Amino acid sequence: MKNVLIHGLGQSSNEWNTVKNELEAKGISSIAPDLFELAKGKELDYTTVYQAFSKLCESYQDNLNLCGLSLGGLLALDYAIRYPEKINSLVLIGTPYEIPKGLLKFQNFVFKLMPKSAFQSMGVSKKDFIRLSKSMAELNFMKSAAMLDCPALILCGANDKANMESAKRFYEAMKNSKLVIVEDSGHEVNKDNPNELVSILQGFWAEY
Repeated sequence: MKNVLIHGLGQSSNEWNTVKNELEAKGISSIAPDLFELAKGKELDYTTVYQAFSKLCESYQDNLNLCGLSLGGLLALDYAIRYPEKINSLVLIGTPYEIPKGLLKFQNFVFKLMPKSAFQSMGVSKKDFIRLSKSMAELNFMKSAAMLDCPALILCGANDKANMESAKRFYEAMKNSKLVIVEDSGHEVNKDNPNELVSILQGFWAEY
């Protein structure tokens, strides 16, 4: 199996380094692609990022354990819906079942006020980042997710109030899923409590 860790919108692949290293120490290999590097040279929006991610997944002959945070969770879910035969398991962390449009508009307003330098650590321009964020406004995979029968683990940080309802709804909709609330963590579980996340992933992947 190929274990793929997929970062969120405001992250880069570096946010998975601690998790990757601790998994490696336990004998579990994983990869954490940089989504914006995969789509480099293209005008960034959800479609181009998904296409680049899908191309990466298709390059692996092995079936996949996909683990995604936020945007990464949406990409993992989208790919699993389209290519269920490639999926061994799914882990969705802080993944919204529907993008809250009011919050998205507010976030994009804040992004416009931020200096361009604030986006450099993510390897993406301010213009591309805002375009990508806007392009996610209509995403909603809830009905399609309910059709999946692969093992799924739904994770949400205990302090991630914005996505707690989404986590519960995914758990209720996906018939072969488990729900785990990660203590001492907000939205970015891979940064807030990487040790606990490693323990959870190790246990879940060992089952399948």
